[in-house]
Amino acid sequence: MSWLYLTLAILFEIVGTSALKLSDGMTRLWPAATVVVCYVAAFGLLAQALRTIEVGVAYAVWSAAGTAAIAAIGILLFGEELSLMKVAGILLIVAGVVSLNLAGGHA
Repeated sequence: MSWLYLTLAILFEIVGTSALKLSDGMTRLWPAATVVVCYVAAFGLLAQALRTIEVGVAYAVWSAAGTAAIAAIGILLFGEELSLMKVAGILLIVAGVVSLNLAGGHA
């Protein structure tokens, strides 16, 4: 169940961060409200996941998945540039998360 909580936390964080981009510096009501609701949900779900998943593993998975997804969303939806350095950075983040999971800490 903890991995489900973590997955939902990641999804809420992705939606919240995407809304943050759309909020125009938190000046647009509905995107700003979405940011707040999604971040509260994300942290609440992350807290539930941390009941049985090691904090280093859970936070690494949460932040890495969010980073990779937001990078893709930035490129696909917001017209951000794709570069070799961005791809390499994302691959390094994923490799780090995989190594943490291989080291243990599964619920």
